[in-house]
Amino acid sequence: MPKDIRNLVKDLKEENIELSQNHEVRFLNKLEEVFPEKKKSYQWLYAVASIVILLGIGVKFYINQEKYVTEENTIEQVSLGEISPEMKKIENYYLTAINYEIVSLNATPDNKALLDEYFDKISKLDTDYKRLNQKLKTKGITNEIINSLITNLQLRLQLLIHLKDQLNDLQTKENKNENITI
Repeated sequence: MPKDIRNLVKDLKEENIELSQNHEVRFLNKLEEVFPEKKKSYQWLYAVASIVILLGIGVKFYINQEKYVTEENTIEQVSLGEISPEMKKIENYYLTAINYEIVSLNATPDNKALLDEYFDKISKLDTDYKRLNQKLKTKGITNEIINSLITNLQLRLQLLIHLKDQLNDLQTKENKNENITI
């Protein structure tokens, strides 16, 4: 026959139930049997740490290697400006004029081949200029080297002015052709 749960609960409240002294220990032992404590594995942490260390060493080696290569490849150059203030003015004048001419060029797909040809010549002159600067450093200041450096700057400027004239001629020819066809 069914019993009323409310009456049973009332009866429990009235009874004073005490737990045994080793109740907590037995409860914890049963919990461990059902849910054994798993040891935490730090294998993944060791793997990540070793990867980070290897990357750090690799980056450090790469930076040192790059620094070594750039130190090897850098050539300490002496410029005309270091010889005297007059030479510095001459060098600055030509370099400024060269840069101005380069900036003022109008590059189009039609004149790309002409520009490439002239810039190739200018880059060869620039390489010669660096070589002459190195020669100035190793052999010392001589009139021959100074004259060669100034001549190099003049040639670069003359090439750029000649290029600009040719581009202007091409532009006027194209404009004339457009006017004729219209």
